[in-house]
Amino acid sequence: MRTATFSRRKPSNAAPTRMDPLSVLPVFLNLQNKRAVLIGGSEAAAWKAELLASAGARVDIYATTIDDEMADLLRNGASSGTLTHHKRPWGLDCLAPASCIIADAETDDEARALVCAARGAGVPINIIDKPAFCQFQFGSIVNRSPAVISISTAGAAPIMGQAIRRKIETLLPQGLKGWAAAAQAVRATVMERLSPGPERRAFWERFVDRAFSGERPPETASDDLYRSIHQPGKTSGRVTLVGAGPGDPELLTMKAIRALQAADVILFDDLVSDAILELARREAKRMMVGKRGGRDSCKQDDINALMIKLAGQGKHVVRLKSGDPMVFGRAGEEIDALRAHDIPVSIVPGITSASALASQAGVSLTHRDHAQAVSFVTGHSKKGALPTTLDLAAMAKPGTSHIIYMGGRTAPDLTSALLAHGGDGSRPVLVARSVSRPDEQIVCGQLKKLPELVAETHGDGPLLIGIGDAFGRANINAPLEGPAHNRADDFQTTAVAAAG
Repeated sequence: MRTATFSRRKPSNAAPTRMDPLSVLPVFLNLQNKRAVLIGGSEAAAWKAELLASAGARVDIYATTIDDEMADLLRNGASSGTLTHHKRPWGLDCLAPASCIIADAETDDEARALVCAARGAGVPINIIDKPAFCQFQFGSIVNRSPAVISISTAGAAPIMGQAIRRKIETLLPQGLKGWAAAAQAVRATVMERLSPGPERRAFWERFVDRAFSGERPPETASDDLYRSIHQPGKTSGRVTLVGAGPGDPELLTMKAIRALQAADVILFDDLVSDAILELARREAKRMMVGKRGGRDSCKQDDINALMIKLAGQGKHVVRLKSGDPMVFGRAGEEIDALRAHDIPVSIVPGITSASALASQAGVSLTHRDHAQAVSFVTGHSKKGALPTTLDLAAMAKPGTSHIIYMGGRTAPDLTSALLAHGGDGSRPVLVARSVSRPDEQIVCGQLKKLPELVAETHGDGPLLIGIGDAFGRANINAPLEGPAHNRADDFQTTAVAAAG
């Protein structure tokens, strides 16, 4: 009886560091009912005064004159904290005790004097728009309080920080603020009633799933909220089948990233890239269960048994598959095995390699002048040969774009069969290996030359074949957006007969 081997992917020769160098240390300061000093009455100072007060600080403002913006703020007040204006210049007597000092200094000499005085008082200081004098800095803020996100570029590129903030704003639902408040309110109940480890983790994972589902946040974090999320007797493990896409980590879905961040164990295919695994939860155990044609690999029954065993231990298992798990990913067999053991299973779709190929080559698979249908075809059967059930006569006809997965070894047989069924030998074809990855290779040619085109690609990355008139429009040397810029320099392109 064959013994399956499950292994972890080996690290590179260089010893990995736990964390890359930080330009600054991100720190969140509790200013609730703490004194903060602000020096200056300008519009910029008014913004900082409102920010401090919003964090609950008692803000003492020292300025002989104030701008209209500051006057309006003092008149209307902030959302929290207090604002007190002292109509006088700053002095050593006003600096301590305080949690922080923010100052709007007109000159470098004034800034130096303020820094020296703050150091003497033992209080950290920020000089507005003068990063060289600052002991701490403000980042761009995404406010879903009590969830607060701050972005810093260490003063090097403030505009970039603002752009990053806008990106994050679009990813986070507005209702997250209410859910964060509910988490704060229900935390004590969870700590009291649920055991540390898997039970608490299962609760918070369900909580987060609801927070990001678009569901309206609860108005109060009552026992009803706790009961609606806590499911007694259902803290056993579960499995999530996750599509890793064609290889480029930027093509992962948000839902896939959340699943990777919530996993206890990740069972990944040999084709999943290291860059994608880097996005997973650091504490998650990673096990490679490689399945590659023509090589020794894990049997599907053994993978099923491992998922059942791990989920039975109460773990959240992520089965990470290249491409889309529902497209030639044998997901059906895994789903059936899990359901037979009453193990909850969910599916996160991924971008299938066919879609990535179309975008990288600049080809519309359904260009209305050339294709009215698309077919996804497996290039080999369970026995490794060309499947006998393929409708070769239909594939030989024009009007459809065909994508053949895992067809490298059977390309000669496929070519002969299509030509024997009346296929046009000059029909455009495209062969791609490692699509969307740094070592991506794409070559074009004609159907009669398909085996030679497959041989032109190098390496052992996943291979796709495209057949159809739409591929006559491929422009693999065009400067497309995204990972296409990383293509190898030695792509070989064969002239393609013009379609139509």
